[in-house]
Amino acid sequence: MNVISPEKITAFRTFMQEHDFFYIIGHKEPDGDCIASCLGLKAIAEHYKKPYQLLSAGPFKRIEIQKYEPYFTNEMTFLSENERKKTGLLICDCSEFHRLGEIDGDLKNLDTFIIDHHKTADCPENAECIIAPDAPAASVLIQLLYENISGTVTKDLAEILFFGLMTDTGFFRFLSSKDADVLTAAARLVQAGADPRKTYDYITSGKSYNTRKLLGIMLNHAEKYLNGRLIVTYETMEDTKKYGQDGRDSDLLYSSLLSVKDVEAVVFARQETDSTCTAGFRSRDSIDVSAIAAKFGGGGHKNASGLSTEGKLDTLIPAIVKEFARVIN
Repeated sequence: MNVISPEKITAFRTFMQEHDFFYIIGHKEPDGDCIASCLGLKAIAEHYKKPYQLLSAGPFKRIEIQKYEPYFTNEMTFLSENERKKTGLLICDCSEFHRLGEIDGDLKNLDTFIIDHHKTADCPENAECIIAPDAPAASVLIQLLYENISGTVTKDLAEILFFGLMTDTGFFRFLSSKDADVLTAAARLVQAGADPRKTYDYITSGKSYNTRKLLGIMLNHAEKYLNGRLIVTYETMEDTKKYGQDGRDSDLLYSSLLSVKDVEAVVFARQETDSTCTAGFRSRDSIDVSAIAAKFGGGGHKNASGLSTEGKLDTLIPAIVKEFARVIN
């Protein structure tokens, strides 16, 4: 991971100093990294003694982030035009405005600073950005900014940022030999008070019985494609109605299917409504699933990406398999 350049750190510091109020927001359907990054930016705003508002379109589906939901709202504090001129919009773990979701208020025409780590991220016009596709989590970028601005992180913040880092690295499972500096940053969080064992237990426990039943259904739906190198599974609306939406454990599903011999990529598709689907992709090192997700208007990381699109499973799945066939020979 490349360290954030001194120029970018200076630009961010200047942005914080030049604005009197901040809206802090991440992508809709937040995960642990998104929430931790927002809370890290909150800590930076507090360092500057600047007022702020944490925004999120939600929903807070994941069990491990639900305790943070009261910190966020989807209704923007009203500001006058003169106040908006001195207001900064901080967007983390996302660079596309449409991925912020439905917020009651006007996010447009505000001075904007984006901090993101997705490979498909792009800096919008008139925004300042720190985009680091080689960073495994937005949380580690927020950590570096905080350390450069405020010094050693507090115990509470260390626990939050470590939680975010563990979410996106799969407890370091997705790191490689080039990520030694990420492990060094994680060690600093542990030295500040983060507890790896407690974090692991917190993220992986508390699942409902129905999530285990649903996991079995997903495994039963799984089918091999492309000579066994791709596995695709899916969730129907009937599955969702029967087993619910809370506490899904897609990470365990992906890891289980990726452990199958010769498998290089896994797709999990879900029929969300009668006319819309979502899908998540995971892969081993050689396949860039972000490029495939981008074909359907999605994006993400090289080895972990997703999409949301119009359509039905019986047409979406063959289209996805066709795209994978172009890269799995």
